[in-house]
Amino acid sequence: MRPLDTLRFYLRTKTSSLPRYVLSETLQAAVGWIPGVVGIGLRGILYKLVLRADGIPAIEDHVRIHRAEDVVLGRGVYIDHGVYLHGAPQGLHIGDHSWVMAGSRLHVFNFRGLPQAGIRIGRRTFIGEGTIIRGQGGVVIGDCVLFGPRVMVLAVNHVFADPARPIMQQGITAKGICIEDGCWIGAGATILDGVTVGQGACIGAGSVVTHSVPAHALAVGVPARVIRDLLTDPLPAPDVQVYFGGLEQF
Repeated sequence: MRPLDTLRFYLRTKTSSLPRYVLSETLQAAVGWIPGVVGIGLRGILYKLVLRADGIPAIEDHVRIHRAEDVVLGRGVYIDHGVYLHGAPQGLHIGDHSWVMAGSRLHVFNFRGLPQAGIRIGRRTFIGEGTIIRGQGGVVIGDCVLFGPRVMVLAVNHVFADPARPIMQQGITAKGICIEDGCWIGAGATILDGVTVGQGACIGAGSVVTHSVPAHALAVGVPARVIRDLLTDPLPAPDVQVYFGGLEQF
């Protein structure tokens, strides 16, 4: 690939137009590093020139955003330190009062032009530290979903049927992933392409989910398997103190 073609490819993956790219990069260079309340305030106002936000989002320092014109933030969204957001023409939507915690990477990078690519996160959902969400096949996450740290949601898979060819040259499949309302995805869990996690289901820490999980099921292991129906066989009440409150302040 010639250098000029390489540059065109780079820009196509980062922006929909050169003026948008220049404005977005200039703003991020100017105020993206400023810490504390001052930086959050400046970014909340100025970044609305390049992304779509309902109200003033709270964006911490050293957050990197590519294709900002395809990023949509609801009211009261919080983006923590060092988060990486990479949109796509189909959009990267984060719903009202949702949190994306430090070091997470929400990445579409749809250079193959898949029509369903994108990431859509509902309201009051918490994305734990270091989580990776790859949205080539399309990722839909519902309301009030809780992610532990370092979860991986990977809506893409590589074909490796032909041993005579490098896997990189055999293409991909991308069915998409859906995580319905009220789920808890435990720390370090991996959700693979084609999976639906039903409403209110719990995925154990470190599990690898290769098949869909029914609503209100508890699934654990590698590969994950359902070990309990939380409706018909609920867990016993904890024998330790349970703490409530505080969430309404967010």
